[in-house]
Amino acid sequence: MTRPPERGRVRRFSAGERWVHRGTAWLMIVCVLSAACLYVPQLAELVGRRALVVDVHKWSGLLLPVPFLAGLASRAFRADLRLLNRYGAHDRRWLSAVRHRDPRRKARWAGKFNAGQKVYAAWVGGAVLVMLGTGLVMWRTDLFPLLWRTSSTFVHDWLALTLGLVLLGHIALAVRDPEARRGMRTGSVDQGWAEREHPLWRR
Repeated sequence: MTRPPERGRVRRFSAGERWVHRGTAWLMIVCVLSAACLYVPQLAELVGRRALVVDVHKWSGLLLPVPFLAGLASRAFRADLRLLNRYGAHDRRWLSAVRHRDPRRKARWAGKFNAGQKVYAAWVGGAVLVMLGTGLVMWRTDLFPLLWRTSSTFVHDWLALTLGLVLLGHIALAVRDPEARRGMRTGSVDQGWAEREHPLWRR
C-alpha cells in the first residue's frame, strides 16, 4: 500500500510511475554506455569482449519499451500520459519565456508538467521508437536491402549522439532541482515547491 505523503507535502507520482522511470532510466544508461563502448576506440580497448557488449546493447535496446508498456497498467501513469500530451496557452508562454530568457515566474506558469517536460517526453518517446526501428534493421541485415541498412546506420548513429546529449541535459536539470528529484524518488514533493513551480497543477 502506498503511504500518504507527510504533512506539508503532496503526492506527485505513484509507485508504479516511479518504477517505470527507474526501469527506463537504467535500461537507457546501459544502452548508452554499451553504445559508447562500441563506438569510442579507447573505451572499446578498455572493455574488450565486443561480442558481449553488442549483445548487452542489443537487448537493453529491445527491452527499453518494456517499462513503458508495463506502466500502462497503472491508472496514474495513463493519467499523466494524457497530461503530457495536452498543450495549452500557458505552455506556449512558458516556451516563449525560455526562448527569450524571461526570468519572471509568472511567465513560466505550468500545470503538473511544464512545457519543457512535455517536449522532452515527446521527443524521447519518438527517438526511442526510431532507434528501435533502425536498430532492428541493423541487426537483421539479411531481411533488408543495402539502402535501408546504410540509411538506418546513419540515422541510428547520429540520433544516438543527439539522444546522449539530451539525456545529459535532462540529468543536469535534475541535479539543479533536488525537490524534483525527491518527488521522483519518494513520490511526494513540498507543497511550497508545487505551488511555486507548478501553480496550475490541480492536485
